[in-house]
Amino acid sequence: MLAKAKMTASTLHTSNIPATPAQSGLPRLAAMFVDRRYSVSRPKLLFAVALLDGVSVWLSSMIAAHLVDGAAGWPAAIRGGLVAVLVISALHVKWSYSVSALRSAPAQFAKVVMALITVFLILTGAAYLAGRVPSSPKFVIAWLMLALVMLAVIRIVASRVVDSLTRAGLLVRKTVIVGGGKEADDLIAALAADGAAHLKILGVFDDRQDERVSESTSALARLGTFEDLEAFCRDSGIDLLIVTVPTRAEDRLLQILQKLFTLQIDIRVSAMTSKLRLNSSAYHYIGKVPMLAVMDKPLTDWDRALKNIEDRVLGALLLIAVAPIMALTALAIRLDSKGPIFFKQKRYGFNNELVEVFKFRSMYAEQSDATASKLVTRGDSRVTPVGRFIRRTSIDELPQLFNVLLGTMSLVGPRPHATQAKAGEDLYQDVVQGYYARHRVKPGVTGWAQVNGWRGETDTHDKIQARVEYDLYYIDNWSVLLDLYIIALTPFSLLSAKNAY
Repeated sequence: MLAKAKMTASTLHTSNIPATPAQSGLPRLAAMFVDRRYSVSRPKLLFAVALLDGVSVWLSSMIAAHLVDGAAGWPAAIRGGLVAVLVISALHVKWSYSVSALRSAPAQFAKVVMALITVFLILTGAAYLAGRVPSSPKFVIAWLMLALVMLAVIRIVASRVVDSLTRAGLLVRKTVIVGGGKEADDLIAALAADGAAHLKILGVFDDRQDERVSESTSALARLGTFEDLEAFCRDSGIDLLIVTVPTRAEDRLLQILQKLFTLQIDIRVSAMTSKLRLNSSAYHYIGKVPMLAVMDKPLTDWDRALKNIEDRVLGALLLIAVAPIMALTALAIRLDSKGPIFFKQKRYGFNNELVEVFKFRSMYAEQSDATASKLVTRGDSRVTPVGRFIRRTSIDELPQLFNVLLGTMSLVGPRPHATQAKAGEDLYQDVVQGYYARHRVKPGVTGWAQVNGWRGETDTHDKIQARVEYDLYYIDNWSVLLDLYIIALTPFSLLSAKNAY
């Protein structure tokens, strides 16, 4: 068993030191998609594929118009753009924009054919019902064939790029196994036999120190006990955690899971040794290995790409719109009291990491409270006259649009809290169980809790409890439409705010 485990473990990615783009021999272009941990950003990669899809559909429209009609004006360009958006939407519905889907070019080709045909049939039917003259058959056929060829080429190239990045260790799911012994050995062997090269198993966490711990797991690093698990997953950017602790050991299983519900990771329980046989639809499979899904990341890779686009585009537009207000506010602060115009404060952000949040200074410089150890209350003598107005209207938060453009915050999300913020005499994290689960997404300039009246002072346990509940609801129910709804409600919620001092 010892030799078998060492052999199978070496078949998977088990190195804890990732290769840089230069070390892996990949072109410099790959560096555009690599994050600070030298892993490829899946949202960036998927957005690039979707962008190429859209450009290809639009470009094929313009080429077809030139070939058939001899020219392509603005109507053709607008029509091509509309169809491009619809094709991307259809491919998204068919689960084309995921890394696992892009690995298989033949399956993707079938989805491309179905998406194109569906969109063209719908538009043709809509034109007929509206009494419009459909495009000429020659133009439609030329457009369809050109788009089909271009999208097929993109899928072939994407499949090869994904395969190359995977083999280079840049597009793998960083994985840890919780629980050693025979269960872990069997799981590692099954994953290796199934060719799960997209997994990079970094090691095993286990509390057991006695004879029940099989020596065969020494093929992988023993990374620590359950107490070390949360910090390791956060610091190492773990994507997937597989629990091999027997389900009969409920207490130990709950002990593990309670530590991890706050993290941005997928959690699976290996069902290999389970005697309970469920319908196949109840399982999530990694290769052919059955898993029970305990928790998924709140946002898929594609959702993260959409939210990043939303933040950058709307954030830039909003910053331009409020620039005059920000300029006047900066002048008022300068004339009102001595000190810097902006105030920077460390707050908890995504993955419970500290981020530096920008605000307009609203307190006297010598009395500023960088950790927010004392909440601001009505009539607080530390707040300047201008500060009272900009705090009540939330104008002091406008500089956080710079955080949005820098990528440390989103337009919409749970509001970031200072490190020593308290409800009464107790730190927020000591009041609300699972408080850190709100950090599974980026913090926001505005949020679901704020537009529902939970804004301003949080001097009681009930207030912070309510805020967290609204934050978790937002995370579990995120959509672009929900974000736009919250953004639209934010100005009205500011007018009715009662608790901001």
